[in-house]
Amino acid sequence: MSRLIIVSNRVAPISEGGPAAGGLAVGVYDALKETGGMWFGWSGEVLTSGPPQISVEERGPVTFATIGLMRRDYDQYYRGFSNATLWPAFHYRADLLQYDRHDFEGYCRVNAWLAQQLVPLLRADDVIWVHDYHLIPFAQALRAAGVKNRIGFFLHIPFPASQVLLAVPPHRELVEALCSFDLLGFQTAPDLRAFCDYIVNEANGTVEASPQALTAGTRPAPSTIKAFGRTLRAAAYPIGVYPDEIAELAKSGERGKPVRTMKATLHARKLIMSVDRLDYSKGLVERFRAFERLLEHTPSQRNKVSFLQIAPPTRADLNAYQDIRLQLEGESGRINGRFAELDWAPILYIHRQYERPVLAALFRTAHVGYVTPLRDGMNLVAKEYVSAQDPENPGVLVLSRFAGAAQELDGALIVNPVDIDGMAEALATALSMPLAERQARYRDMMVQLRENNVSVWRDNFMRDLQTTSGETGGEDAAVAAGEGLAG
Repeated sequence: MSRLIIVSNRVAPISEGGPAAGGLAVGVYDALKETGGMWFGWSGEVLTSGPPQISVEERGPVTFATIGLMRRDYDQYYRGFSNATLWPAFHYRADLLQYDRHDFEGYCRVNAWLAQQLVPLLRADDVIWVHDYHLIPFAQALRAAGVKNRIGFFLHIPFPASQVLLAVPPHRELVEALCSFDLLGFQTAPDLRAFCDYIVNEANGTVEASPQALTAGTRPAPSTIKAFGRTLRAAAYPIGVYPDEIAELAKSGERGKPVRTMKATLHARKLIMSVDRLDYSKGLVERFRAFERLLEHTPSQRNKVSFLQIAPPTRADLNAYQDIRLQLEGESGRINGRFAELDWAPILYIHRQYERPVLAALFRTAHVGYVTPLRDGMNLVAKEYVSAQDPENPGVLVLSRFAGAAQELDGALIVNPVDIDGMAEALATALSMPLAERQARYRDMMVQLRENNVSVWRDNFMRDLQTTSGETGGEDAAVAAGEGLAG
């Protein structure tokens, strides 16, 4: 049986009770630990002297192969092009986009260097699955090194509409590099459509939608893409969670001190809860203001509901993230100052990480899950919140229409995160929703979550990748790949 090789920017071994990781880490690790294989990528270390050396660690069926980055590489590849250029553009924030040609050169250089580090670890029948926006040129670099294995790519964040992507100066080089993969996976059908629109209207390519369906007639087969002299396939593969595992975590975590303390602090109040990385794409400021609007327009909710926002730190050395932290601290202080009473603070804003059982148990305690990003690839927090609920007394999910999960979780109250009044009204509806309606919405969403869990996501992608021809476009494509981003 072929090994599965996962390649992602960051490799973070996850302990079952350790701090909660992001959607990519949880989804990838849950997929890999079932099949066995290797996870390769950056260790998270920034080195002041080199050369970096690969570290290999065996953990059960998974081999972790990690390597550090030199400071210049980290600044250009990670802080620069990946997070100052691609992240804002792909989240429809072209106004925050910063571009430096030297950062793009560093992004390409690091991708080529990482590919060279992986090549000696590969076997002829390995199947390679590359993840996320940091590694768009990775297949192109592997092809230039002579690698003929099947290589797939999954984008965990949104793929922007063509007119937004055009704001990134090397947009054509990026899309050409994506065409070096054999299979491209996107979170949602709208993301796939955005990519196909670019192929047809900006790259003079073609898209052939498959007439047949897969998986008992419910899942469309991948579309065939022809562009830049290459042929590949692309489809939407919504990433999921293991809902029953999360439910068990939630029940076990309820016995822990943090959750017991939280319940004691609430008294008889209802809880609205959010968990997000500290990021401008998450709509945190708008969320705080909608909660303020709820208290302003519905005085009966004052001292009857608390809002818990957990926002673990992320990319703390980037100015945009320092700014959002300061803004949130200011907003929470202002709102608390306006509405707080001696025995009640409306907003509990916590800037730290918690372990997965604690978060799951807090989700189970919360009457409302408040997930309102301005733009998000999927947002597994939404799925985790639903999974953690008590079936006899479930809470209500308030969900942004711009999260990928909104394509699946139609039992949520769907909101537009820039409509402050609309979100406040949804919160009021959620807090007063009758039990029978809450149970019905919960049951409908749990059916969806169980039918499309992490294993289904992985198996669908791997099945489609295994049926590709391998080495997209043949030998000519491998040669041409060396003339693009990595050159």
